[in-house]
Amino acid sequence: MKKLMIICGIALGLLSSCTKDFKETNTNPNKTIVGMIQASNMFEPLLYNFANNWINDSWYYNNELVQFTAHTGGVTRREHQYFLEPSRDWKAFWDLYSNYGKNADHMHELAVAQGDKSLEAISLTFKALYFANMTDMFGSVPYEEAFSGRKVGGTLTPKYNTQKEVYQFLFADLEAANDLYATNPTFLHPAMDGMYNGNMTKWRKFNNSLYLRLLCRVSGRSEMNVGTKMTEIIGNPSKYPVFTSNDDNATVKYSGNDPYINTFGTTTESDFTQSGRKLTRQLIGMTVVTENGNQVYVDPRLPIIGKKNTVVADNPYNIWIGTKSGCTDIERATVDKGSSWLNYKIFCRKDATATIMDYAEIQFILAEAALKGYISGGSAAAKTYYEAGIRASMEKWSALGAFSATPTSITTAQVNTFLSSKLASWDLATNKEELIANQKYLALFWVGMEAYHEYRRTGYPVLTIGEGTTYNDNVFPTRFGYPPTSVSTNSANVAAALEQMGGENDMKTPVWWSKQAIQSGL
Repeated sequence: MKKLMIICGIALGLLSSCTKDFKETNTNPNKTIVGMIQASNMFEPLLYNFANNWINDSWYYNNELVQFTAHTGGVTRREHQYFLEPSRDWKAFWDLYSNYGKNADHMHELAVAQGDKSLEAISLTFKALYFANMTDMFGSVPYEEAFSGRKVGGTLTPKYNTQKEVYQFLFADLEAANDLYATNPTFLHPAMDGMYNGNMTKWRKFNNSLYLRLLCRVSGRSEMNVGTKMTEIIGNPSKYPVFTSNDDNATVKYSGNDPYINTFGTTTESDFTQSGRKLTRQLIGMTVVTENGNQVYVDPRLPIIGKKNTVVADNPYNIWIGTKSGCTDIERATVDKGSSWLNYKIFCRKDATATIMDYAEIQFILAEAALKGYISGGSAAAKTYYEAGIRASMEKWSALGAFSATPTSITTAQVNTFLSSKLASWDLATNKEELIANQKYLALFWVGMEAYHEYRRTGYPVLTIGEGTTYNDNVFPTRFGYPPTSVSTNSANVAAALEQMGGENDMKTPVWWSKQAIQSGL
């Protein structure tokens, strides 16, 4: 992957901060301090690099864990079998989010010192995005004392805040950012902004839409009283504007010219398809209606996201075939045969976009909130929000369909048919909560680790755990464990965090907001 920035450090209390812009490196990056660089120099790396990591993690981890795809074409990667190693996988996520969080925190200091209100607000939005994902991956993490090691009186062994505390801090950051956006600050270098071109109104919408995402995440915890805040947000759009269409989506756009290249822009088709990850039985089962052994209806998004295996010997009936997630090594050769692939033309363009959050997600959040009584409207409003979410998702993927080998689009008539099908009909569904969660899951395809987070929160869709997942004792990974470097350098605080979470440093201890933790009384 092309790197736009060098991000230094492993521990969250690390003393130094390291930054690099596109054209030049600081004389001594290990001694960078506030005032030596401009806050604007940090913006592009924090946006583009993170977006590339965001979709990279979708490919390697999210899609494999939640059974969108499975790497059954080989044994070089075994995420679908829950083979996630502390020194590689746990450490990679810890370093990713802690480093980006640290640099967002540094950008905030620079922006405050330099009087740049636009980047002061954006840095808080970034920080909330990064830290939300960090706590959602690990549970308790440092926040109050994070990065204090580079300040006088700080510590290199920060305490771990509970997940509840972290979320309260995140909400405060998003509130502060919204207040800053309300002052209508000017983004001084709009050409640098590959997401909104310096449009601060759209940045404000993203900030508050992210707020709704995080409120939804902790909605199972009654003590968080999320209904009150959700009602305030949707009832006061002038104070809390959120996404109102796909035009507002938090989508990072790459020019396709070095270094602004999508992380899969140079991936070969063979690596991405035949010898890479295949679509799963889970995904095919949720997007294809089969009657009497015949595939009679297909979700219009599937031919854009995926591609049938065209090898006649493997797929003589030219149908959608999914591989088995979590299969054993003995099963691998059999279940991989004829399996459908991801659509290389859609995902592996140098200028392919990266979606951090979209309008469809907001509609599914509101559908669930209305159905559960967090906001007003009940089932009728939930149906309206739900169907708006479907339409928004279809619209987003329809636009991407133009890049297929055979360009395709999704018509309004197709969307209407889908909404009356067995796959998505509101009126036919007996479990509306499951329906919303299932369709939200599908809409979150290729959106970071969001489907993984949502599965642990809702328990939907119902996944079949394969026999080959023995690495984690056939238990779906409930979190990623703290990496060895954190355990060794901050052992006392790690031990205290694990005691508070009520489990071991493994992938079986549930995070605080998860359905499992709530039902277990943790």
